[in-house]
Order: sequence, then C-alpha cells, then structure tokens
Amino acid sequence: CCGGRVTTGSRESVPAVEGGGRQAGSLPLREPTLDQVQRWMHAVIVDPDGIEAGITSEPAQSQIPTTPDRLEDIINRSHNLTSCERLQVYANAYYARLVECLREEFPALVHALGEEVFDAFAFGYLQQYPSQSYTLADLSRHFPDFLSATRPGSGPEDEESAGDSWPDFLIDVATVERTYSEVFSGPGVEGQRTLQPEDVQALSPDEFESARLIPVPCLRLLRLSYPVHDYISAVRHNTEAIVPDAEPTWLVITRREYVVRRSAVSELEYELLAALQSGETIGEAIDRIANRPDVSMESLETSLHDWFRHWSTAQFLAGIELP
Repeated sequence: CCGGRVTTGSRESVPAVEGGGRQAGSLPLREPTLDQVQRWMHAVIVDPDGIEAGITSEPAQSQIPTTPDRLEDIINRSHNLTSCERLQVYANAYYARLVECLREEFPALVHALGEEVFDAFAFGYLQQYPSQSYTLADLSRHFPDFLSATRPGSGPEDEESAGDSWPDFLIDVATVERTYSEVFSGPGVEGQRTLQPEDVQALSPDEFESARLIPVPCLRLLRLSYPVHDYISAVRHNTEAIVPDAEPTWLVITRREYVVRRSAVSELEYELLAALQSGETIGEAIDRIANRPDVSMESLETSLHDWFRHWSTAQFLAGIELP
C-alpha cells in the first residue's frame, strides 16, 4: 500500500532480533503479520501529533514495538523519500480527505469563512477531535462546540451586518448545518402513522390536560442568535447569500419523506414545543406559557389551534401517551 516493499512475511526484509523477548524500541522476534502492519500503519498515519509521535504511540507499539530510527525495518525508503516522508504522504492524504468531508457537510460555513480559513479551523478541529468512528456521519459531531470554545475572530471589515458578533453567526451556521446532517442520517417516521388532528380532538378535556405528546425521533429544536437558515438555503441553492442581522430565532428541524425541513416559529410556540418534548403534559406545558405576562388567554387559544394543526401537518409528533 506504500508503493514499495513492506515487511509482511519476507525473510529477506526483516532480520531477526537476537536475545530475549520484546523490548521497547526493538522489533519483535517474529516478523509482523499483514494484519499487524495494517493496524500499525493506521495508528501511525492518523496520529494527530505526526508520524514520529504515531510510531511511539501505544496503539502502534502494541502492534510493532519500534522507534522512528528503526522505521526502515518496516517501510522501505525510496530514491527520493525517506520512510518517514513516505508515510507522511498517506497522513497528509488522510487529513486532506477528512477536511474535504467537512467542507461538503458545511458549505454555508465555507462560504462565510472562505476555504482557506475554514480548512484551518477544520484541521485544528481534527487535531482536538480525531475521528474515532467507523462512519463519517460522526466526524463533525463536536464541530459547533469546537468553534464555540475557540471563538473564531471577527469577520471581514466590510461585513458590517455581522459586527462584533461574527463568531455567533458562524457558530449558528455550523450548528444548523450539523443538525441537518444528524436529522438526515438519523431515524425518521417515513411509512409510519404520525399524530393527526382528529387524535387530539378525540380527547376529553381531562385526557387532553393529562396527556403527553410523543415527538418524532428526528425533531430538533434550536435557539439561535441569527436567522441563518435562510443564509444556508441561499448558499445551497447557489443564490445570493447575504449575512443577516442578528435576531433571536427559534428553529424547528425535522425530516419528512426523507427530506430535511425547517420551520422558524415564534418564541411562544418554541417554548411550548420544547416543554412537550421534555415530557411535560399538555396541561403543564400550556400553563408554563399562559403564566407569562405578555400572553393573553384569548390570543393563546387561537394560537394553540393553529400550532397543533401545524404540528400535525409538519409531522412533528408521533402520537399521544395517556396516563
């Protein structure tokens, strides 16, 4: 796999080590198997601290206990490259591919930052959160948290609309794009019956108050500082994407017929839906928002009717649980 001879059972390639058992910094008595070489090479090229650190790491040492100065016993050098440089080619390609995957998952963030700056953040993220899963779906799981912890610097001077809160805009974009990926790849309710308006209408007043609504597994609620969903849609549809002004935004994301969909809702609707999602009964959730000083019961009754109808149409809820 390195374009040259690797020590996997070739007696002419690896001399036996005389003396006792294995020691740190020495080759094993027996030549490594192909499986050992593969696992060793994987541990070396994915180590976030580089090839030499990878060689001395515990995963690599458990397969082939050696040191950087003995690398040629395992990987031959070429006319132009040392053994370490040859492995570095694969390490560079590994990280380049992961950065490319992150670019594909966060197109709007790439658009906002530019490829060069995005790649720098992506590489820093991979150093702190190296890939640990068999699936690339988990690769960016902590990317919004990483951006939040590192707080990216202010944006271009001509980006007046973002101002000093440019990092908040970037974090919101990353959060929404990551949520899109999770919802798309996760479980949904395609082919299943979801809550219908008549299911709620069939409840008695007492049942309605004590019932719990079961959200669909793909329902996500996001509280944001920017209405970034429109910006993201513009980027993904190759239309003009304008950085919006900061504005509190409450976003509901779900999946219907294998298409990820999002809805911007009011703060009250968001709070009610969040309370229901957390397991509160319908009566408890309604009381929570009804006690707010800015809510009138008359307007709330009208809103509740509209919200429940919207939730049924949008398939936010899977069913009802009665005590």
